[in-house]
Formats: sequence, structure tokens, C-alpha cells
Amino acid sequence: MPGLIECVPNFSEGRRPEVVDEIVHAVGQIEGVTVLDHTRDETHNRSVVTFAGSAEPVVRAATAAVGRALELIDMEQHVGAHPRIGAVDVIPFVPLGTTRLEECVDLARRFGEQVAQRFDIPVYLYGDAALRPERRRLAEVRRGQYEVLRDEIGTNPARAPDFGPARLHPRGGAVAVGARKPLIAFNINLRTDELAVAIRIATAIRESSGGMPAVQAMGVLLQNPGMRPMAQVSTNLVDWERTGIAEVVHEVRRLAREAGTEIDHCELIGLAPTGALLEVAADTLGLADFNADQALELRLARDR
Repeated sequence: MPGLIECVPNFSEGRRPEVVDEIVHAVGQIEGVTVLDHTRDETHNRSVVTFAGSAEPVVRAATAAVGRALELIDMEQHVGAHPRIGAVDVIPFVPLGTTRLEECVDLARRFGEQVAQRFDIPVYLYGDAALRPERRRLAEVRRGQYEVLRDEIGTNPARAPDFGPARLHPRGGAVAVGARKPLIAFNINLRTDELAVAIRIATAIRESSGGMPAVQAMGVLLQNPGMRPMAQVSTNLVDWERTGIAEVVHEVRRLAREAGTEIDHCELIGLAPTGALLEVAADTLGLADFNADQALELRLARDR
């Protein structure tokens, strides 16, 4: 995979499938870009689109996605369980193959400046692309969410954007643009409707509260039409080689049992690195000294 970059924008819309389809279509129209996946969640009221290509087509596709989202999403009307600051809440660039993270950092910074100018929207740089150390954590950029940022962006110097106006876009709010390693978005749904249980477990496992390294987590109550309410531990594994999926599931299961409940099922949002999924398989089967070459297709692909 020489010179490839993955882009995984998150949009503050998960309840109108026709809007998500329009955004995906805008991305798919760009030559040189492959749409790899898109997911939509009604409780979070959020969608994630994953696409990849070389730098120039990826930038054009991301720009097209921003333009379409600003036309179709109004943040003044948006309500959802997931933290957010804008219609296009976050746009991370992720290195694939031989691409270096430093290339994505440079791309994110140039893209952020271009988007701010083209759409007259405030842009915050986060992750490895951050220009301010306190903005490396996306949670800090999104502190207080859209509503608080709307009040503070023009009055609090600490909330001034890296690019663009010191006011929110009238429909689109603000955008966080960054560069990072591959991230795994993984939700664990519990057999209880007690939100407090999910919040307690999320607090215990997330790194910022002294929990597991490279794990972000929050508790959410799922209340989708036609389904019974269910508490969810929503996680991001920002470095699966430090803390993998299996390790998180084991710990959540232990904490859930202490709280008198069990895991009902889990959800992988978008894509995950093959290595992370093979690690889960090895853990489930109790395989000793397992390596990726034991997966038939991967072994064949290596010799092509």
C-alpha cells in the first residue's frame, strides 16, 4: 500500500439516512478515492465515513464532504449522545502502507487552513497535528461541546481556533482536523438500562481517569426505536498495540459482572487493523505463539 492515506470524517447526523447517503456520494464521486465503509448511529446521531487514496484525491474528497455536510446539517437543530462541535465534527488523516505519520501531520495542517478559508469556518488542529500541546487530546478541543464553544470562541483566547474566524459557522459550527495512527472505535453493549453502570465502567477503563493505556471511553444509554433501552460503554482504542480489543472486553466483562450484569453484544464501528482482529482471534482460541502468517490469505498476499 504505497503512499496511501485514510480519512475518517465523523458527521453530526445519524438519523437521516438520505443525508448520509448524499455525503457518501459526494466522496465517491472523487476519482482516485475508494470509499471503504460508512456507518450510522441514531442514538449518537452520528455517522462515520472511511475512504482512502493518495494525498491529493483524499483532500478533494474531504473538501467535498465538508461542503455537502454544511449544506445538509444544521447544528442549531442537532441533538445526540456523542460529544461534537460541528456538522463535520472531526476529520482525521491516517497513514497507511509506507506513508509516514509526519506526512499526515503536514497534510492535516494544510487542509485545515484551506477548509477554514474556503468555508469561512473555524478549524482546530488536534492529535499529532496539534499546534498547541493542550489540543492533542480531542476531548479538550470539544470541551463543553458545540453549545459552550459557541459562547466562548469569541471571548476566551484559549478557545480561539487555529484557522478561520473566531465565531462558529452559522450552520456547521467548527471542525477538528488532525493526524493520528489507526484508531479502533468499539462499543460494548450491556444487559442493563442503567446508564450509571456504563458511566462507572467507562470511567474505570479510560486512560484519562487512570485506567487502561490508550483507551478513551464514555457511557451512553441507547434508546433506538423498536429496541429496549441498553447501556453502552463506547470506546476508542487509540493505540491497539498498547491495549487491544480483547483486553478491553475482558475488563468490561469483569466490571459488568461486579455490577450485576453482563455484556450483551459488541459493535465494531468502521474498520480495524487486521493485526488487532487477529489478536482477538488468538485470545478467543487461546492460541500460543500465533502470528499473522498463519492466516492463509495474508500468507499468500505476502508472497505476491
